[in-house]
Amino acid sequence: MQRKRFIAGAVCPQCQAQDTLAVGQEDQEDVFTCVKCGYRQRQSDPPPAAPERQDEHIIGIFHPD
Repeated sequence: MQRKRFIAGAVCPQCQAQDTLAVGQEDQEDVFTCVKCGYRQRQSDPPPAAPERQDEHIIGIFHPD
């Protein structure tokens, strides 16, 4: 059985209680559980992040002489 970790400062989306959400793993997925109301949410690994500068616009490039 996998050990659960509490998420400090997290608020349950169902009962709005703070500091009651714990995260553990089941079948290679993260499972969030509220110990107060029993709310459960499964979350698999997020998709890879896009490059940080994808939406930036280049104004100019500095070439020191």
